[in-house]
Amino acid sequence: MSEALAAAYGHCDGLLRANDRDQWLCNLFAPADKRPHLAALHAFALEIAQVRDKVSNPMAGEIRLQWWRDGLAGQGRGEVSANPLAAALLDTISRFHLPTKAFVDLIDAREFDLYHDPMPDIAALESWCGGIFGATVRLACLILANGEDPGGAAAAGHAGMALGIASLLRDLARDSTGGRCYMPGDVLARHGLAVADVLERSPSPAVLAALAEMRGLARRHVAQARQGRGDAAAVIAQAFLGLALVEPVLRRMDRSGYDPFRTIINVPQWRLQWAIWRAARK
Repeated sequence: MSEALAAAYGHCDGLLRANDRDQWLCNLFAPADKRPHLAALHAFALEIAQVRDKVSNPMAGEIRLQWWRDGLAGQGRGEVSANPLAAALLDTISRFHLPTKAFVDLIDAREFDLYHDPMPDIAALESWCGGIFGATVRLACLILANGEDPGGAAAAGHAGMALGIASLLRDLARDSTGGRCYMPGDVLARHGLAVADVLERSPSPAVLAALAEMRGLARRHVAQARQGRGDAAAVIAQAFLGLALVEPVLRRMDRSGYDPFRTIINVPQWRLQWAIWRAARK
C-alpha cells in the first residue's frame, strides 16, 4: 500500500472515530487487515448520511450525492482520487470486488433525507433501511469474507431494519424539529395519527403507543438477524456487532416518563462498550 493510500485509510479511521465512535469500536473486533477497509465503508456511509446537515437546500444536497455517483462510475477520477475518503473507498471496492450498485443504492436511499416527504408505510421504511443500513452490513460481510459470498444476506437485511429503526427513533426529536418524520404512515394510521401529529412534538398516548410498536418491530428484526446469522460463515460475525447497541437504546425509551421529543437518549459509553464486548465474545 502506498503512503498516500495509507494516509487516506487513516483519514477514514479518524473520521469514524470522531463522528461514529460506536461503529469505530465495533470495527476494532475485526481482523487487523480488514479494519482499514471497514473504516472506509463506514466513513462513506457516515459522509452520505451527513449530507443533509451540510447543505442549505435540497439541490445542493443532490449535487453532493451526484458527485459520489460520478466518482463510483469512474467519472472525474483525478478529482475523486484526490479526496482521501473516495480514494480509500475506491481501493476497497477494487480489492474486494464489491458491487458498485450497492453504494449507488445507498446514495439513492439517502436522497429521501434531503426532503420532507412522509414515509408512506413499513414497506417504504424497509426499502430505506435496506438500502442504507442493510447494505452497509452486507458490504461489511463481503469485506470480512475477502469478497466471497459468506451467506447471511437475509440476516443483513433484518439487521438493517433493526439498526435503521433504532436510528430514526433516537433521532426523532432532531428530525421533527426540522420538519421531518420517518414514522411509517400505516403505523401512524393504526394509532389514529398523521405526520402532523408527530411534528407537533407532543408526547400524546397515541404517539407513545406508535413508538412502542416501532420498538417492538426493531426487536423482532434483531432476533431474526441473529437467528439468520447462525446459518452464515462465522467470519462475518463482526459485521453484526452493531446489533448489540440496539437494545440499550430501546430500553431507555421503555422507561416511564420517556418524552421522545425532549428526552436525550444517552447510554453511557462504558455500557455500550460492554455490550459490544459481550456480543463479540459470543
